[in-house]
Amino acid sequence: MARIRLVEQNEATGAEKERYDELAGRNAVTNMKKGLLNDAATYDAYMAWYTSWKRLVEVIGEKDAILFAHKISTTNSCQLCSLFFISDVKGLGLDPANLVYDEKETVLAELAEQYVKNPTAVSDELFGKLRKFFNDQELVVIVGFAGQMIATNNFNAVFKIDVDKRLLPLLGEFKPATWREAIK
Repeated sequence: MARIRLVEQNEATGAEKERYDELAGRNAVTNMKKGLLNDAATYDAYMAWYTSWKRLVEVIGEKDAILFAHKISTTNSCQLCSLFFISDVKGLGLDPANLVYDEKETVLAELAEQYVKNPTAVSDELFGKLRKFFNDQELVVIVGFAGQMIATNNFNAVFKIDVDKRLLPLLGEFKPATWREAIK
């Protein structure tokens, strides 16, 4: 159960109600957004994720963007985001439990893992590999999106945002990351 109130449309007032009504009009209300709608300014900040996502897709393509976000979320052990991206990976016709990456996808997966685990230790070796595929502007897009994805993961994890109903059938496919267990 979420640690904060998930705002319902009839409870929202002011700026939060305006944003809720817009979401409801697009049938885009999720549990995370209900949590964010406790505060319109915070909601607005997190909704910039969609701008970053759109740009990421332009730079690396939809498939690679989905795989990248999936790797970030599963490495960060965010159940809610992982389930969303497990659903998206399946939508690509892939098995999320048995992904086989090409060279560029492998480099992006390495970046996702290193960034989540220790952003101050993302290796020069990895940046050399990334530069084979991406220029500085593209790297800024990729790393910028990763930061926003991690922020989203952390919001959901800290508040234990409830899994959305449409994702409940996938619950058994989420495997929490165990790498943090070794951190003392």
